[in-house]
Amino acid sequence: MKTAPAHAAHADHYFVPQPSLYPVILSVGMFLLAFGFIQLINNFGAGKWVMFGGTAVILYVLFGWFGKVIGESQSGAYRDWEDRSFRYGMIWFIATEVMFFAAFFGALFYVRVISVPTLGGMEGAHGFSLWPEFAGTWPTSGPKGANFTPMGAWGIPALNTALLLSSGATVTWAHWGLLRNKRSQLALGLAATVLLGSTFLGFQAYEYHHAYAELGLTMGAGAYGATFFMLTGFHGFHVTLGTIMLAVILLRSLSGHFSAERHFAFEAVAWYWHFVDVVWLILFVFVYWV
Repeated sequence: MKTAPAHAAHADHYFVPQPSLYPVILSVGMFLLAFGFIQLINNFGAGKWVMFGGTAVILYVLFGWFGKVIGESQSGAYRDWEDRSFRYGMIWFIATEVMFFAAFFGALFYVRVISVPTLGGMEGAHGFSLWPEFAGTWPTSGPKGANFTPMGAWGIPALNTALLLSSGATVTWAHWGLLRNKRSQLALGLAATVLLGSTFLGFQAYEYHHAYAELGLTMGAGAYGATFFMLTGFHGFHVTLGTIMLAVILLRSLSGHFSAERHFAFEAVAWYWHFVDVVWLILFVFVYWV
């Protein structure tokens, strides 16, 4: 008796994968990573090695689990139902990322527009001042904070803006190539996007070194330093993840994956990358420029 292929057997049903140990192993890796970090900050020498072990376990799971999902996709196990589910999941994921950054921009707004001016104007409004030498102007490191030079908008930040905007164009160009079955355009567009993202990260690393070594701008530089590194740092982390995902999509494209009709993995990464671009534009205006 012949057994129907997996993709034919569930043509009208949602694909349900077989039970896997990957979630359990991932939980162990995350526990080791957190436990090692706790040991490290409490000066236990073994902490860093426990963290390395946890990181290795997490990487093992990511490679194995994602590889299994890619294999299921290439085998034809995913159809329209799964495609819709993935799209909804990616939309909700990006929505959570929007709220993540909205919280940090909200903190910047509160400090810059409400708390700092209020503290600086207490003498005129209430007849007394908690810190007589505190002017309440932005940027500030607080009443007794260290002196620093704010990061200017024109220079590396403006160059990085051009790089990210260009990367949005190249990933869109790659998408057009995929839709038209132009594999060389797809590969070149993705390669250019990965290169632009990597260059952005290199310039940001240089900018951080410049801030610490020459401007006195550190995490300890009061509200300005904290919000600057919080927003730019988390954005840089997202660019790093996006660049890695784009590199994976590039390798898959070179291996012949994706077609003009079915390529949601590419679209999901492109959505994420455009989101990263938009966040940077807002960040450039409100952190560097205004």
